[in-house]
Amino acid sequence: MKAQRWQAFMHRRKQWLLMWLLGAMVGMEFLENGMFVFGSSHILGGIGVAPREFAQVQAAYAIGSMLMIALQQWLTRHFGYRHYLLIALLLYGVGDLASANATNLAELTTARLVQGMGGGAFFISTRVLIPLLFSVQQRPKAVRIYMLSIFSVGAIAPVLSAWLVDNWGWRWVFWSVLPLVGLLALGVRWLLPRHLGRSHTPVHFSVAPVLMFVLAVGCVQWSFSEARYELFDRPERLILVVLTGVLLLGLFGLHQWKHDEPLLHLRDLTHPGFLVGISLYALYYFVINFSNYLFPQFAEQGLGIPLLTTGWLNSFSAAISLVVAIFYIRYAGKVSNKRAMMMTGCTAMALACWWMSKIAPDAPVSALLGALVVKGFFGVLMVLPVAALTFRALGDKLFAKGYQSKNIMRQMMASFASAVAAVALQDSQFTEYTELMGRVTPGNQTAVAWLTQLQARFEGLGYAAGQAHGAALAELSNVVHHQAFFMACQNLYQWLALVAALAAVVVSVQRHLK
Repeated sequence: MKAQRWQAFMHRRKQWLLMWLLGAMVGMEFLENGMFVFGSSHILGGIGVAPREFAQVQAAYAIGSMLMIALQQWLTRHFGYRHYLLIALLLYGVGDLASANATNLAELTTARLVQGMGGGAFFISTRVLIPLLFSVQQRPKAVRIYMLSIFSVGAIAPVLSAWLVDNWGWRWVFWSVLPLVGLLALGVRWLLPRHLGRSHTPVHFSVAPVLMFVLAVGCVQWSFSEARYELFDRPERLILVVLTGVLLLGLFGLHQWKHDEPLLHLRDLTHPGFLVGISLYALYYFVINFSNYLFPQFAEQGLGIPLLTTGWLNSFSAAISLVVAIFYIRYAGKVSNKRAMMMTGCTAMALACWWMSKIAPDAPVSALLGALVVKGFFGVLMVLPVAALTFRALGDKLFAKGYQSKNIMRQMMASFASAVAAVALQDSQFTEYTELMGRVTPGNQTAVAWLTQLQARFEGLGYAAGQAHGAALAELSNVVHHQAFFMACQNLYQWLALVAALAAVVVSVQRHLK
């Protein structure tokens, strides 16, 4: 009898550890990506490249991740989940180590490609493992731990990134994750059943669809990051790459539709509820990733808020999301109209973005808090109802196949949103700078008086007349540059508010997810 109780106790303990292992694994990828996006300007500045190159680095991670997600079912059937995740952790660790030691753009891009190949396995595999590892009675608890892990690291990532960059340097954004990789590898080796997910029949690998998929997403991701610059410099090359990517995606989709053992099970994913849900997911990932890139730029460079304070502000908003998520988990079952919740989330995001677009350039930190509180509702009220309703349309049998396609879309939209945000911010800043400098003419008495006073101040410090005039012009350029950046951020917040408002309209008119 004692032996049976002991075995039951050890089984419950192992199940509890498994729940936290899955949450920690997906949490690690969210933590590292959150830190990377928040500290992106410092990381890119550390290797001496322009902010626009962030789009290229993000695209590399997305390509690697989408490749691993596409191969997930083949690889798990061949190796089993334990060995598949150990390989993924090895790739992730190698990519993380290479990122920490990168000295130029090519090295960082390659490192993030490898890291993405590892990271792509975590989100999809850990979520798919929940119904495989736990009974029907245990699954709600496992899902709660899983969701809380994601929202918890969202609250930690910005402030941790800010603290590491401020005190230790940008390379520690990567170094800090390595111990977690080793710890999780031990957990996977110890806790996951050896042959879980492994097929008893041979898996027929085919190189052609893999190459077609890599080329297709590579072309699409390249067009995301380079469209703004190629459109005017070499439009014919951009058009060729876009058409090639679309053609390859079409051929890949046709191949997968007809294939008996496809990478993506497209034939099984035609339920209208699932297709609408994936579309709403895409809207959510675009808005949230655009916002995650824009806010630290706006706060630190636009408003002049110190890096660590910016991190605390970002984490404050994420902590609001965590609190809302806890309440959602407890009370959402009592709310039958999930569509109203999704509309509320989108409206909250639109309001938060509009609020940000109206903040004065000399506003105190406290002026941001209201917008950050409102923003914190978006992630929970939008994505959690979408997640529940989208996969309910498929059922347990097709859950893994649907989740695979959803995660490929997630990576593509995250990369697309970050690329659009980085390029649009730089483009808008250039436009605003050109317009502002165009107003600094001899006929503008205010600008001339300010410039004359500043020149006199430099002369009082011992500068020669010519040097003082040059220093005054340089200072004027810096002031205009800062003002242009601030105005560019607010312009983008206005556009993002419009996108969020349109998302609310889309939610209101669709009829499949209620």
